[in-house]
Parts: sequence; structure tokens; C-alpha cells
Amino acid sequence: MNLSRRRFLRSSATLAAGAAGARIFKVTPANADVSCPPPPGFPAGIELYQQGFENWAGDIVVDDLWTCAPRTDADLVALANWAYAAGYTLRARGKMHTWSPLTVTPETSLASALVVLVDTTQHLTAMQIVSASPAAVKVQTGATMEDLLTFLEQAGYGLTATPAPGDLTIGGVLAIGGHGTAIPAQGETRTPGHTYGSLSNLIVSLTAVVWDAALSRYELRTFDRSHPDCKAFLTHLGRAFLTEVTLRVGANQDLRCVSHVDIPATELFASPGSGAARTFQSFVEQAGRAEVIWFPFTSHPWLKVWSVRPTKPLLSRPVLSPYNYPFSDNIPAPVSDLADRIVSGEGALTPLFGQVGYDAAVAGLTATLGYDLWGKSKNLLLYVKPTTLTVTANGYAVVTSRANIQRVVAEFTSAYQSKLDTYCAQGRFPINSPVEIRVTGLDDPGDVEVAGAETPALSAARYRPDHPEWDVAVWLDVLTFPGTPDADVFYAEIEAWIFSNYTGSYATVRPEWSKGWGYTGAGAWTNTSVLTSTIPAELESGPSPGWTFAVTTLDRYDPHRVFSNPFLDALLS
Repeated sequence: MNLSRRRFLRSSATLAAGAAGARIFKVTPANADVSCPPPPGFPAGIELYQQGFENWAGDIVVDDLWTCAPRTDADLVALANWAYAAGYTLRARGKMHTWSPLTVTPETSLASALVVLVDTTQHLTAMQIVSASPAAVKVQTGATMEDLLTFLEQAGYGLTATPAPGDLTIGGVLAIGGHGTAIPAQGETRTPGHTYGSLSNLIVSLTAVVWDAALSRYELRTFDRSHPDCKAFLTHLGRAFLTEVTLRVGANQDLRCVSHVDIPATELFASPGSGAARTFQSFVEQAGRAEVIWFPFTSHPWLKVWSVRPTKPLLSRPVLSPYNYPFSDNIPAPVSDLADRIVSGEGALTPLFGQVGYDAAVAGLTATLGYDLWGKSKNLLLYVKPTTLTVTANGYAVVTSRANIQRVVAEFTSAYQSKLDTYCAQGRFPINSPVEIRVTGLDDPGDVEVAGAETPALSAARYRPDHPEWDVAVWLDVLTFPGTPDADVFYAEIEAWIFSNYTGSYATVRPEWSKGWGYTGAGAWTNTSVLTSTIPAELESGPSPGWTFAVTTLDRYDPHRVFSNPFLDALLS
């Protein structure tokens, strides 16, 4: 394996000034190489330049794609109509914090693809509170989650749960049904304006660039949440282009976050009925919000538990800003040094690396007084910066009933550990980064307080009307460095086990769209059966419109596939 340190570690000064920095540099059409002419007839007045694309894991890298920075919604409409006439496709660029090829595929190149990336983050970032009772915010899709949460906090509003990174665009989060970790704690009543499902479930209305058959051109159209076609756009996987959304929001909450590093995995992940006291489900029941980070080959996970606390507990440390685990965002030297050696081929150091990662977390929590934090929701919910270790990840949502949370976790961790031990006994170390486990509610359209609100058709947190007892999604992610030997084979095996284990009246499985899924030994998204049969069949299940409806609706509003790529063409066929 020949991976340079910058491919997985974003905290070094070399990254900021080195090759990745070159991908930030813009090449104007006047300075472009003669072999890379600009797109013909490109709309005047919209900034156009060449710039590289690199996803979060660094395994989709394209150095020289044409990119543009529209300033207005009218620019987006002009771009769509130009692309249709010129035979080009448009892909929203956002912050590129994704693993899956929903934006561009690894095979994309300037020479082989007629594609222009659309950077919404430079100008399309406006937001405003548009109603107070019930509360709602209108935000353009290029704004980041951190900017939105900061804006909401200043106005007295917040969200129940969000993805941990703040450098995600609103458009990107909604495209894949982004989520955090939260279900109602025992005795907790949902606060108006909040939801326990995905952020897509907060959409009150959305505006998209769509094909107008009567005019034979692309135009802006606003869909209220009650519009029958809206369900296809709520989690669209990049098959549509949303310009702005109105989101339901609620009163901001003060949260407490307590970290536990002293609970053995054998207790935290114990089987139901074992008599273990400190199980994962026990914490979820008490607080409603929990996350596990379990380093490989270690005996004690890092468990974070959030709870709603209007007043500061006596021993909690108040925090006034997000990202309160600096030891995770700025990797200690012992951890980065071991990572260097592992990606250079010393896989046998993986068990030591896992232990050093755990020890660094314990030391960091102690040094920063980070075990018990309290503050506004934003400051407790955002805790991952771009400077953390760069890893690849698989991702699945196991949809089941709340009573089965511990069973899901116990079975998964047992199967995962057994497979990891088998590989280790063979001198193979495919997984060198943590397992992450979270739990959310499902997308209840009633939470948005719009009469006749539709359910997101392609959300991994979508209800199954034929299984009303299923009310939670248990999110399972296994992380490792990109390019780790045997990782894809391991992922394929654990995925096959997940799909075969969580079935029948017990549970069902959906992909976490932004992560890795559909594995064979050749990598993620290569299992044709999973992509064309397993996933569509699951999201078609139940009496309400699902997969087929979403695919045909998105096709109808973009029949020329201006907003698509080869991977989406295959997946949503």
C-alpha cells in the first residue's frame, strides 16, 4: 500500500500548503491548457474556473473539473438550460464531505465527462426566520450546518440532533437524509418544531430547478410538503437540484454530554436478558441520545450520552462554542505516527493503534475536562472538524422497534468482533479505525406540522407502514483507512451478514447513502444485486409510494438527466 500521509490525515501543515491545497487553486478559462477548453457557450456572467474535487476519504479525486460559482437562483436556471442544450450535466459541489459517488464517480475526468460542478457555498448561503409560530427558517442550500445552527441559536432556535461535522452544506445533508442521534428519552415529550428523524423530515417546503414540459425549459418550482411529488425531493440522492428550503425549527435546548470510557464492551454490548446493568439501551432509554465510538482491539468503548438539561448540573463544564474534543480533531503525534506506519504496510500494528487511539481519547478527555459538558445544543452537537483522521466507512440503518435496540447492537458487535478476530488470527488487519453506533427515530411527517405532509420516499429513516411497530433506526458504521488491504472483503462479509440477520418481523436494513454499501471484494457500490434488487425492494416495501415512485418522479422533473451521473443512472434506473 502506497498512501501518503495527506490522504488520511488532514491536520498537517503540509496538507494546507501541498497537493490538496492545489485543488483549492482556481484556473480561469483564459489560463486553461489548450487540451482542456472551457465548456462551449457557457452562460456569461457566471464565474467559471477549473478546480479539483476530492471527497472526504480521498478515494475520489479529480484534479481539473470545470467548476462554477452562481450568485443567484436565476443563474442556476440559466445553468440548467445551458447544460440541457449543450449536453452537459451539473453536479452540486458543496463541501465534498461524502464517501459515496453521488456527486462524481472515481472515473470522472475532464476528458471523459461533460460535467460542470456547481459550487453553491460561495454565494447561495442566505437564511432568514420566516415565521415564529410555528417557527421556520428559509435557507439557501449552499449554507453550512454550522452557519445555520449559529444563526438559529442567535434567534433562540435549534435542532434536536444533527450530523457531527459543521462543514456540511444544507443541500448535501438533505440530499442524503443526514441525521444525528436521538430518540425520546423515557418520559420525554417532543418539543414543537423538533424531530427525532432525519433532517429531511424538517422540510416545510423546497424550491428546485425542474423541467417545465409546457415551456420546454428548466424553471424554478416550489413544492409544499403536502404536494404529492414532494416526497421524491426530500431525500433525492443528488438526482435533483434544490436551491432553498424552508425548515421547521423549535426552541433551542440546553444539553449535557457525559462521556463514559470505563464500561467494558462485554457489558455495554451484552445480549438482552444477560443481567448487565450498563447496557447501551439503558443509556438510550434514560437520555434518548447516545453514540458509541469503539476502537478496534480494545475492551472499553467511548460512549457519549446527551440529555436535555435546562440548567447546568453542578459538575458540568460549560462550553460556549462547538468542537470540544480537540484531541480528536488535532491528532496527537503517537496516533499519527502509528497511522503513518500502518498505511505504509505495517498492518500488524493495528491492535496497538486501536489501544493508542483509546488511550489518547481518555487522556484528552481528562486534560480538557471533557467528560461532562453543558451548553447550547449547537455547542454539544457539533464535534468533528475536517482536521480529524480521514477514513472510509460503510454505513447502514437497521430499522426496528425500540425494544430491540440492544439486540441489534449485541448481535452486530458480536459478529463484527468474531470476524475481526478471525482475520487477526490469519495475520490480516482490514479494520484499523472505530465502530460507530447511533440511534434515531424515524421520519414522522407529523413532526413538521403541515397538514398532509409527505414522508421522504428515499430516506433511510422512512417508516414502513406495514410494520408500525418499527420506530427507530440503529446506525452502524465501521471505519478504516482508505486502501487498507482486505478491507473491501471484510466489508462485503459484514454487509452480507447484516442483510441476512436483520430480516423478517424483527428488522430491515437500508444503506446510509453518504457512506459505503453494496460491497464486493472489488469495493463499495460494486454489488449489482444489492444496488438493483435488495435496496430498491426494501424501499418499495409497504403500501405507500416508495422507490419506484421516487425514481419516476425525479425522472419526470429532470427527463434529460442534467442532474445525474453514471452511478445515479445505474442506481436509479
